[in-house]
Formats: sequence, structure tokens, C-alpha cells
Amino acid sequence: MPKLTWLFDLDNTLHNASHAIFPAINLNMNAYIAQVLNEAGAVSDEAAVNAARVAYWQRYGATLLGMVNHHQVRPEDFLREAHRFDDLATMIRAERGLGKLLRRLPGRKILLTNAPRRYSHEVLRHLGLHKHFARHVPIEAMRVHGRLRPKPSKQMLRKLLAKEDIRAGRCVLVEDTVSHLKGAKSLGLRTAWVTQYLAADSSKGAVTGNGATVGHIKRPIYVDVKVKSVGQLFRQLHRLR
Repeated sequence: MPKLTWLFDLDNTLHNASHAIFPAINLNMNAYIAQVLNEAGAVSDEAAVNAARVAYWQRYGATLLGMVNHHQVRPEDFLREAHRFDDLATMIRAERGLGKLLRRLPGRKILLTNAPRRYSHEVLRHLGLHKHFARHVPIEAMRVHGRLRPKPSKQMLRKLLAKEDIRAGRCVLVEDTVSHLKGAKSLGLRTAWVTQYLAADSSKGAVTGNGATVGHIKRPIYVDVKVKSVGQLFRQLHRLR
């Protein structure tokens, strides 16, 4: 039987981005959107900025795409401004022994994140996890026919599977965002939902417009495994093979 291939999300999956990173991204993103709206002569107060960010996330799955499509911003400018940090290393929180936990999971591992390359590379390096991943696919690399297609794009996932010669049924997407898992499941991938960093007041919802909270939500039908942390995946291998 072919080995599994693991597609790992980064933020709120491999580390606790809600602790400090997402709140900072939220402020950065708001400031940049306000600047763009103001330069266009549009209303740019807090309510207008929040409405734009949430509406674009809901429509496109990523605020970035809304800013590109409706305001012609350059993706690299948006990503750079949203991911400015005074001292990123001090903001990172993750469970101990994560490298050992990843090593126990059999098969090839690919980082698949809607975060930009530089930021995600820095987080991986800080956590010492870069050596566990055969490939790193940041948002800049998620293009189909030259157009940005970040998660939850099925087109992007199909292209990735074909390029890497991966059978959907032998591939596991590990995510904190259930909408990404839903699309992957429809393509035949296995799905694992990591919930430990999704508090009731999750800052990821503020950043992305995703109001999903965990609490005692039951495992959706399109989620094969619901785990609190990446460390619990090994115990659930029998349900993912």
C-alpha cells in the first residue's frame, strides 16, 4: 500500500497563532485596507474596513483575493504589510516535542499554508520543523493558470496532487479550518481537524472573517479525525489509512 502524504496547515495547526500573531496581523491588515480605501476616496473608518475584510474572506476564502480583485493591490504588498512584526520569535507558541510527534507519522509531509513564504519559513525555522517537510507550498505558490488560488481552492489541490503524483485517498489534509477540510474531502482526501488553538474568541475569526468556534461541536461528516492537537494524530492513524 502506498505511503500516506500529509498536507499540514501552519497557523493554529502547528502553532498557536491566536496567542499574538493573528491579533497583530488583524491590526496590520486593517491599517492596510484603510489606506487602500482612503486612497480610492472610499469610506475607510473601522466599520468599513471590517466589512470589507469579512466580505472578501467569505466570498473568496482569503481577504487577499478581494483586495486584488476589487482594489488591484499587488499580492506581495498586501502580504508584506499584513505580516510585519517587531519580534516574531517572541510571539510564537507551540506544544513541546512537535518534531518528535511529526517524525512518528509515517509518510511524506508537505507544508500547505495560506501564509506567505517568508513568514511561514521563519515560523518553521524557529520551531525547528523545517527538516520534517519535503516541500513548502506558501500562498504565493498557490496559482492555477497564473491566478492566485489559495485554500480552499479545489483547483489548486487538484493541481498539487497531480504535480506531486499523490493519490487523493492516500493524502491527509491536517487543518484547523473546517471549510478547507470540506473541499478536500470532496476530492477524496482524508481529513484531520486540529482544534486546540480555536478558542471561543479565536483571533483567526477576526483575521479571516471565519466565526467558527469549537466548544463541543461534533465532528462534521467530512472530517475523518477530530483531534485536539497534532500530537494525537498518531493514535488516530488507523482511521486515516
